[in-house]
Amino acid sequence: MRWEPSERWVRGRHGDVTIVDSRAPVLVWDDDRPVPRYAFPDADVRLDLLHPSGPHFDLVVGDERVVRAAWRHADPELAGHLVVAWKAARWYEEEEEIFIHPRDPHKRVDAIASSRHVVVAIGGTVVADTHAPVLVFETSLPIRYYIPPADVRLDLFERSDLRTGCPYKGTAAYWTLREPGDGPRDVAWYYDEPLPAVGAIQGLIAFYNEAVDLTVDGRPLPRPQTPFSSIFA
Repeated sequence: MRWEPSERWVRGRHGDVTIVDSRAPVLVWDDDRPVPRYAFPDADVRLDLLHPSGPHFDLVVGDERVVRAAWRHADPELAGHLVVAWKAARWYEEEEEIFIHPRDPHKRVDAIASSRHVVVAIGGTVVADTHAPVLVFETSLPIRYYIPPADVRLDLFERSDLRTGCPYKGTAAYWTLREPGDGPRDVAWYYDEPLPAVGAIQGLIAFYNEAVDLTVDGRPLPRPQTPFSSIFA
């Protein structure tokens, strides 16, 4: 476990009730978790809304109960702090809502326009071919190649109901193969309204490197092993 103080103003709201309001949050990285959590000084948490439940606390707001909403970290260096589960609230850093988990200050996400020749194939069929990708470089992940829709065989895909959130990019929607057969579902995604820092990817389509055959500038790329690989196992 490692931790470090943050100077961001962090608030958590459950419905209309602010349950956390802190200008002294602590970012905590547990050994078994690659992304950080926030821990907050007791004084910055609505302790009156927390009810002990074994080693955890349930959050009770009106008639609503969120089980295992908070707990104390075992490390004595974090005595006097509470970790509050992400599910317990909607979270804001300053005035911007954040999703999934706190942003890691040691992680970069850069979206850079490129002229590399990128070809994407699924089961031997070329589904995308472009010379105008936007490359997203994200710490600890392979390059993601975002492709203009005009360069994607959209006739082979249909929109999926799947939505996911990313604290660095926003909310993603997905494309899935019309006739998947043995092909991967929800293999491509896009951001209609990406966060400003990666605005260059707006509307562009990316494919999971872990599930497709990528060729970049004539060189086939191996499929990487990442936390997303298990989706397509």
